[in-house]
Amino acid sequence: MIYIYLFITLFWLIFQVITHIRKRQDKLSKRIWVMYYGRKLLRFSRPLPWLQILLFLLSYWLYFSRFEQLHGGGVGGVLLVIVALSDSIMCFGYFYLLILTGSICILSTCRSLGVWKRVLFICLLWIPVVHLFQVKYLCRRAKIEFDAESCRFENRKIRDGAMVCATRYPIILLHGIGFRDLQYFNYWGRIPKELVRNGATIYYGHQEAWGTIENNAHAISETLQKVLAENHCEKVNIIAHSKGGLDARYLISGLHMEDSVASLTTISTPHRGSELLNILTRLPDGIYRLISFLLDRSYAALGDVNPDCYHASRQLSPGFCEEFNRKYPDSSRVYYQSYASYVGRTLSDPLLLIPNLFMYFAGAPKNDGLVSVESAKWANFRQTFVSSGKRGISHGDMIDLKREDYKGFDVIEAYIQIVQDLKKKGF
Repeated sequence: MIYIYLFITLFWLIFQVITHIRKRQDKLSKRIWVMYYGRKLLRFSRPLPWLQILLFLLSYWLYFSRFEQLHGGGVGGVLLVIVALSDSIMCFGYFYLLILTGSICILSTCRSLGVWKRVLFICLLWIPVVHLFQVKYLCRRAKIEFDAESCRFENRKIRDGAMVCATRYPIILLHGIGFRDLQYFNYWGRIPKELVRNGATIYYGHQEAWGTIENNAHAISETLQKVLAENHCEKVNIIAHSKGGLDARYLISGLHMEDSVASLTTISTPHRGSELLNILTRLPDGIYRLISFLLDRSYAALGDVNPDCYHASRQLSPGFCEEFNRKYPDSSRVYYQSYASYVGRTLSDPLLLIPNLFMYFAGAPKNDGLVSVESAKWANFRQTFVSSGKRGISHGDMIDLKREDYKGFDVIEAYIQIVQDLKKKGF
């Protein structure tokens, strides 16, 4: 029986190679194709064990209904059953080898899995039945990533040389609270590389992770002046995520830099504060200050010159933002636009599970784990990003934090569209 399966597998492999040569003439990377055929192998191997069980039961029935009538059973019948069982064990081992090969192909090439998922799956791969759920998940992740990469490849071919992101003014990207630019990994994931590929000129704000709005705005101002001098231009476009949007607004209205900023695009910025702070500020002040002190010490070692977690975090409270909005109104000389997102289920993003729950019970059911949709809306509100199904898009997803692709939402394409729109508006 195992020789039949070997022949079927060989025939399937030859068919897949011929199909690839004839119909897949694009230049997707080898990594993508290894992942693609790993998924194909898993899908091919899934029905084979059930076929083997069916064939074994059929042979068992034939023996008892035919062999015993003709030969009367005996030692020959027992040997026949043993041979059938041995053949079945060999076939199941062969099926498992196919599943193992396909799983390794995906685990070694699928970038969206992350380190901890790879370790977990490698440990679970040897547990019967459990590995079947793993196979289903790996197939789904591989399909989503392959579809996303294929779509990006097609878009690149269409846009080749079009420079759709070549805006009139250079772009400064501003990160949110708790992160620094280009420290160990890019805060913006795969986004900047794709924007540059399409003609954008990208810079980073280089403000501090736990700097106050005022201190960060001064740091961004220094970066802005360097960008203007380097590019011999009079203005910049700013795209800011989370608290970076408040830093940028203070830069414009508080430091009176409106003549140097053409546009401000805020993404998941808590313009009206985060309901999460209403809960956190209920902690005893001593405990809050101790936690802030420990974070300040840690981030000072990472490069923050003047970390101030205590005040920087409290500047995200609804009460502070209400006063901030009153003191620093938008400038009529700058184009403002905003975007939001929200998670559909609490378990959509495990990293923000607890904050999402807190915000839900604080009266903000539609939130991305840190910022509500209503708080993110500001000036010209353009869009709320969602994905297919109930997952939704979290605060971290909007900056490609985990480098994952989600069905129905391409974060890289979203930023290309944002910058392309800025170009069309003359910025």
